Amino acid sequence: MNDIVKQYYGETLQGTKDLKTDACCTEASPPEFVKPILAQIHPEVIERHYGCGLIVPEHLEGLTILDLGCGTGRDAYLLSRLVGPQGSVIGVDMTEKQLAIARRHAEFHRKAFGYQKSNVQFLHGDIERLDRLAIPAASVDLVVSNCVINLASDKAAVLRQAYHVLKPGGEIYFADIYADRRVPAQLKQDPVLYGECLSGALYWNDFLTLAVRQGFPDPRQVGGRPIRVESPQLSKRLGNIRFFSATYRLFKLPDLEPACEDYGQAVIYRGTIPYHPDRFVLDKHHVMEKGRVLPVCGNTWRMLKETRFAPHFEFIGSFDTHYGLFAGCGGGLPFAEATSASANNGCC
Repeated sequence: MNDIVKQYYGETLQGTKDLKTDACCTEASPPEFVKPILAQIHPEVIERHYGCGLIVPEHLEGLTILDLGCGTGRDAYLLSRLVGPQGSVIGVDMTEKQLAIARRHAEFHRKAFGYQKSNVQFLHGDIERLDRLAIPAASVDLVVSNCVINLASDKAAVLRQAYHVLKPGGEIYFADIYADRRVPAQLKQDPVLYGECLSGALYWNDFLTLAVRQGFPDPRQVGGRPIRVESPQLSKRLGNIRFFSATYRLFKLPDLEPACEDYGQAVIYRGTIPYHPDRFVLDKHHVMEKGRVLPVCGNTWRMLKETRFAPHFEFIGSFDTHYGLFAGCGGGLPFAEATSASANNGCC
């Protein structure tokens, strides 16, 4: 599969105009604070960018970020501006021609951002074998990836390696393509379907199982959208399979529980995360307004309390008393006809 990817992204695609689907395109308009930074990025880097989402999580200043499948470096340079001169970004990609473009414009971006020295480095390598790149264990605050993990042959290895280099309390924040069913094996041999990020996509439920097995027991979806396949030829080959772009965040927190458990806890967002004065979006179920008390499950409480987000929240409660499953999260006692829990609690 590596040869297919190198050929498709190093030779076949010369720009976004050559894509045959919108799978590797970021449709949503970026937040206002991101737009002026994107305007500073070199046009050649922008033109050869293939991503299905916006991988800009919150509170990045001073972080060390690892970008898996960085390509020409658009996301790496965007993030290098947001981490500031005290932070750093490491981009990894297997395609030399993509990396050549990224490296060619390092000095351009250093000057554009007003840094004394560049805070970005690009490494040639396989995201399934980060251990060969001498990235120390527990040295990275945040791992990002934009429409790349679906191209990996061994997706479990990617998550396992990412877990290894993450610091405790760190996270993987990535956009990727998922299918509504398991993709037939023969379609994975099609270089166009694979290169367009479709036939290598995981069935979404298999992804959740995979994430849990690699140490991330509570994956949180931030957002998603359906993928359009407008080519009649490609659509015919795919049949009834539907594809979706989705952004997930996975936290490296030991002993997160497999279900949303209620300990009577709540949080209050202080409104202090840069660029997010009014609300903080942890995931699609948790939009936290400034100053509002939000009941949360134990896992959500820890995702805020034991990560870089802790200074920006007030925390109510502890783990002293367990009240069962958190109300409204799709679970319940298998032998109960109804629940007496309040329907006003937030959903995890």
